[in-house]
Order: sequence, then C-alpha cells, then structure tokens
Amino acid sequence: MSKPLLEIHGLKHDYQLPGGAVIHALRGVDLTVEPGEYIAIIGANGSGKSTLARHLNGILQPTTGVVRINGLDVAQPANLPTIRALVGMIFQSPQDQLIGSTVEEDVAFGPESLGLPGPEIGRRVRQALLQVGMWELRQRPPYLLSAGQAQRVAIAGALASEPRCLVCDEATAMLDPVGRREVLSIIDSLRARGITIINITHFMAEAALADRILLFWQGQLVLDGPPQEVFSPETQLRQWHLSLPPMAHISRKLHVLLPEIPPTLLTVSDIVTAVARVVSPSGPLPSGGDGQPPPQVPARIEVEDLWYTYMLDTPLETLALRDVNCTIGLGEVIGLMGGTGSGKSTLLQHLNGLLLAQRGQVRVDGTAIQPGVTSLRSLRRQIALLFQKPEDQLFARFVGDDVAFGLRSLGLPRPELRSRVQQAMEDVGLSFQRYKDRLTYTLSGGEQRRVALAGLLALQPQTLLLDEPTAGLDPIGRTNLLVRLQRWQEERALTLVYASHTMEDIAKLAGRVVVLQDGQVVLQASTREAFTQPEPLRRWGLGVPASSQVAAALLAKGIPVPQDVLTADELVASIAVLSGKKRETHGTI
Repeated sequence: MSKPLLEIHGLKHDYQLPGGAVIHALRGVDLTVEPGEYIAIIGANGSGKSTLARHLNGILQPTTGVVRINGLDVAQPANLPTIRALVGMIFQSPQDQLIGSTVEEDVAFGPESLGLPGPEIGRRVRQALLQVGMWELRQRPPYLLSAGQAQRVAIAGALASEPRCLVCDEATAMLDPVGRREVLSIIDSLRARGITIINITHFMAEAALADRILLFWQGQLVLDGPPQEVFSPETQLRQWHLSLPPMAHISRKLHVLLPEIPPTLLTVSDIVTAVARVVSPSGPLPSGGDGQPPPQVPARIEVEDLWYTYMLDTPLETLALRDVNCTIGLGEVIGLMGGTGSGKSTLLQHLNGLLLAQRGQVRVDGTAIQPGVTSLRSLRRQIALLFQKPEDQLFARFVGDDVAFGLRSLGLPRPELRSRVQQAMEDVGLSFQRYKDRLTYTLSGGEQRRVALAGLLALQPQTLLLDEPTAGLDPIGRTNLLVRLQRWQEERALTLVYASHTMEDIAKLAGRVVVLQDGQVVLQASTREAFTQPEPLRRWGLGVPASSQVAAALLAKGIPVPQDVLTADELVASIAVLSGKKRETHGTI
C-alpha cells in the first residue's frame, strides 16, 4: 500500500492578536488523505478551512501537532521547497498570489522557481493558460483583470508547476457559471491523472462532486464521509450554518410530496428519472408566474449611450463598456448578470460616480452626473456601492471603527453614531459586542464582506449597488443576506442593483435582469422570461437556476411542468398537480 499523501495529527493553530487576545482557529484536527483522493472541505465562515489549507504547504506552522506531506514534516524548513512543489495552492483572493507584470510572466513564476529549461517553461505556461481560457490575455497586466479573470490566472499558475496535490481555497467563488464548470472540468481531468484534489468551497453542488467531504465547525473536523452520507436527511446541516446542494434541496421537497422519490438525489438526470417513474403526464400547465406585467415606476437611474475604456490612449487600452443603455426604476430590484469580464463592475461604478462617463451619460433622478457640478460625496451616500472585493473598502483597524468610518463625516452625536453602527452590524448578522473590537485583518473573507456592507447600511442609502455580495459567504450566510435584502427593500423602499454569478440568488431576489456581454447590454427582461432562454445565457457565460434546469429536463421527457419555473417550491407545486397530491400536501411544501 502507498503511504498517505497527507497526515495530520493533533493540529492546533492559534492566532495571537495585539493586546494578548487569541483566536483558536484549529482545535485538534486529525486527518489522513490518500494519493488521488478528491476531497471537498465545507464549513461556515470562520470555521478554520483556510487556516487548514495554509498548513498543507507550510505557509502556516502548527501551534501544536504534526503535518506531514508525503512523509515530510512541514515544521522542518529544509522540507518546504519539496513540499511546495508537491502541493499547489489557489487562494481565496487571487491577488494574493499574482506577482508578475503580465499574465504570462506570472504563470511562469512557478516553473522558473523549479529551475526548468526555457522551452519546458513555455510549454507549461501555454498549456496552463489554455486550460483556463486565458491564453489570449497572456500579455495583459494582472491589475487590469476582473476578479474572475484573476482567479483563472491564479489557477493556471498552480497548474504550471504540475503538482501532485492541488488545494483550491474558494477557487471558483468569483467565476461565472461557465467558468466554474470549466474549472471543475479541469479538476476532473487532474483527478483522472491521479492528482489529489482538496477543494474548499461554499458551493454545496461542488462539494457533492467529491469522493469525500470534510465538514469543519469552529476549528474542528465534525463530519467526514461521502456526499450521500453528508447530505442525507439524518445530517442536520443547518446547525453548522450549511445547506443542501440545490438538487438535493429539490429532491428532499419532492420526497415529502412523493415518498417514492429518494431524498438525496444530486443530479438533474437522477431527479428526472425518479419523477418520471411516479408522475403521469396530464396536459400542459400554466406559467409559473401570475402573468401580470410589472407596475410602471419612475426612473431612479438612467444610463444612456455609455462608453468607457480603461487606460485610454495607451497601448494597454481596454474597452469595458460600449453603447450601454438601461433604466433602473425607483424601488426596483435589478439582477445584473454577465460572464467574467463582461463589464458589470465597471457599470456599477458609473452608477454612483466612482467612474465618470467618457461618452454618454448617467442620470440620477433625471439629473446627469457631471464632474465639477454633481456633489459626488452626497451622491455616494445616496447610492452606496459594495465592491467585489470587500477588503478594498475596509479602512479602519477595528471593525466598529470601520463601520463608523462614513458616519463620522456626518457629524452625528456619539449616541446616534453608536446606535447606527450597532444596528448595521446586527443587520448583516455580526454581533456588535463580539465583533466591534475585532481587528479587520483577522476576519475571514465572508466576515469582511459583512463589515463592508454594514458600513454602507449605516449611511442609510436610498440605493444599494451590490457587486457579488454573497461571494465568500457560507450557505446560511448567503440565505440570510438575501432574506435581509428583501426585507430592507420592502421596508425602506430601497432600489437594489445586484450583480451576481449565482443564478439562484438572482431568481430569488430580482424582478428584472440586465445582461452584459463584452461590455454591451444583450438582454433586458423579467427574471422569469430571462431564465426561459438557457442557450443564449450559456453563450454569455451564464446558466439557469437548478429548478429551471430540472423543469427543462422534465419538459424534454414529456412531463409538462411550466417552462418558466424559478424556484423549488414552484417546481414541486407543479409536480403536485400532475401527481394529484396538491390537496394532501397543501401548506407543507
């Protein structure tokens, strides 16, 4: 028998904070990984996943305990070069590992460090960039990449060293659905070559693809088993701030309706096969919606003939937006969709004057944003933007001070300032007492995102622009944020523009979508109408929600569910009609 690739015994890791405070990130982890295994690591924000990952190639050293890679102890400095050649790392934030002046130079760094000859370095760089779809952008500086493009380059950099083990720390978090599928396909091909995969993810559908799932909670490994066991009805995932994969969620609801359907199905084909066995087709069903057109509302933001080029009039100029026209109604929730690099972030930054139009205009409440005329500070208090990378808008040392950062310029009395900060932190699910004195740099990516959002909410804006707000959040954190956004929108009549690569989030939240492709608007439609067009969406780097995928597959099988199904509840309700069990399950589905 071959020896384990990875052995961990009694691993503990503490972060020492200024003032003597200690964070116990890992609390006695024991773990063995065999060569060629495909392992998913899941857990709530702050559960220790990223800390564990950084022990696997010696970036962090154990406080106590032992970590061995291929028999080599990471605590021995002499072993680290060999260990780091064996274990490739892809971090949660790709900018943490991009150091070259161009994409091509960055990907070449690993092979150059191994002392490989020039032709071999060139071969590996080309192969890695082709694998992640970034060869055409090989001469682009990394700072001109979108977050999703930067993540692809980081993956290519790890692949170019041809490691025996690849550790992915939320490697697909910022990718569009097509990019996510491409990365998972790369992982599958690496797995077929015998490379060990350790994938840390908040996407439960990704975790379901692994041979084995490790579930962490508060620094401890609390569950270790195959996907069918981890996602079984006996496992109470919610206690660990997790949820089922979308397909398992659908099958669980179908099982309540029709016990003949197993409760832990993980693929579209398995669900369709199970439904087809127990449901008889009975004629066409009506639309999943109510058929009523949305009410007409006054325009809050109007974009007219907007063009924008980065690095204009230089050899590196990049056209980001061209001839963009769209309107955002007062109190509307707009889903802004598009593949990686399609221009979503650039458009959002024009909507509150962070970027100013080079051609065309943006109007807010009928008045154009004009440099030297518009009060940009006042505008940005009314229209607040959450960046794609939350760490870019954390300014203060302590969490409480950061949430209060924007408020201090308003000259509020101290009691009101403290009250607003506390309310904003509680609104995003951060305990005021527990987090107000935490150092911002000690937060997980998901916690940083919540702090940045709290800082915006404290300003009580009229419009929120959210750029991938759920990236980096654990499943329950994502669900809770969506619920809160819906509540804020209804209670405060907020206008929301919500950019996301997660189709389920768009389906739950948005009434209308704007789709960008290569800097142009290619579709403006109701959310329900948009998701009945899977083929164009896939061409644009997108996809459709899990329930819409199942509905389309059932229709292809001759089972007449509504074509425009958006949610699991709508899907199950339509199957209830076909099965004749609607009355029996009323109020339980």
